[in-house]
Amino acid sequence: MASGRWADLRLRVASAAVLVPVAIACLWYGGVAFVLLAAIAAAGMGAEWGTIIGNPPAHWPGWLLPAGLAAATVLAGSGQPAAAALVLLVAAALLAAVSPGRRAWSLAGVLYLGPTAIALPWLRADPVAGFANVLFLLLLVWASDIGAYLVGRCVGGPKLAPRISPGKTRSGAVGGLLAAIGVAWLAAHLLQPPAAAWPIVPLAAVLGVAAQAGDLFESWVKRHFGVKDSGRSIPGHGGLLDRLDAVLAVAPLVAALALAAGRGVVIWQ
Repeated sequence: MASGRWADLRLRVASAAVLVPVAIACLWYGGVAFVLLAAIAAAGMGAEWGTIIGNPPAHWPGWLLPAGLAAATVLAGSGQPAAAALVLLVAAALLAAVSPGRRAWSLAGVLYLGPTAIALPWLRADPVAGFANVLFLLLLVWASDIGAYLVGRCVGGPKLAPRISPGKTRSGAVGGLLAAIGVAWLAAHLLQPPAAAWPIVPLAAVLGVAAQAGDLFESWVKRHFGVKDSGRSIPGHGGLLDRLDAVLAVAPLVAALALAAGRGVVIWQ
């Protein structure tokens, strides 16, 4: 294997060694700790989105999106998802009114980032199933990312979507999907063994495909604006959007499943 394929591996591992324990600790404690982490991440992603589209938070009205996302996150974590959605609607209306040159992309940022800003804290606020549901979500996404990275680097082969993301391969996509399914199956059995094991496979497959679609969508946006990374906040990974693009696609789906199942029920039961 060419060493160039693994040039960023050390930085990726070092960053993960710092960030993953912080995320797990905040998830475990829940409450203010998790809401604060989620609000910081939401505001950071909003700032990166604004910078990518040419509406940076350093100038009016670029700070509206990060501020609205942070406020919505706090409200959702406080058990007020309807109020959180209202805040995002107000932020969208203000952005549409005061940023005519970037109106469509500013509104796209609300639609893209807003559902997860509400979904994650709302999911964790469930005192019975919140920890398990969010951990299941994160483990699946992490497995998808790691599986795609390792298999893509080791096997290579035809590109998955060369016009969108030249680095991604079909072998990596398959590896990421299989890793997502395997880790999700194991996580479900360790967190709360299901009544029947087989439904976890199609559930994890759908969420795994969504994770990769989220990755590709963010890559398409960056390519559209001629940007390599969404930011430089995470060594080896780029920005928060680069790290959380799959979470943005999966979290709303998990929240919808949790809403359908009812509070206190894990989504794979």
